[in-house]
Amino acid sequence: MMLAMVSRELKEAFRAATRLPPEAQRELAALIMEEIADEERWAALFADPRSEPLIARLAAEAVAEDDAGLTEPCD
Repeated sequence: MMLAMVSRELKEAFRAATRLPPEAQRELAALIMEEIADEERWAALFADPRSEPLIARLAAEAVAEDDAGLTEPCD
């Protein structure tokens, strides 16, 4: 494992995870791997030129909803 390229925060999280029971470590590992897989799927979808019309339509809908006062501010 190349921990030299890992952020300080992730190293800290790994250290904390070592204090968990083995089953909790397995569950945490599964959650992390699932999140990484989701990120990779989204990246692939956004990189696919066929998704551009859908993204443009969704962006236009979001702007229209905001213009109509149907949105709430984000924190």
